[in-house]
Amino acid sequence: VQSATGGDTPGNAIPKKKAGFYLSLDVLNRFERKFYELKLAGAPVGNKSFLLEAVLNFALDDLDSAPRSRLLNRLENKSKTPKGI
Repeated sequence: VQSATGGDTPGNAIPKKKAGFYLSLDVLNRFERKFYELKLAGAPVGNKSFLLEAVLNFALDDLDSAPRSRLLNRLENKSKTPKGI
């Protein structure tokens, strides 16, 4: 199974846990599209879990750089936007 999913070999396995989140269809579609674009371009993305973990680590590193965090600024600006816009 691991070779089919691009996972680590058992000797190098990092403990992982399945997580469930609700995502907007737009974000999910963008993620799927980007994953396949990267695969077709030959980027070493492995599988979707590998790509998502890399994206989350990137975002968390950005949040750790507060107050320069681009993500934190976007979240703060979004909370100031009136509903319905």
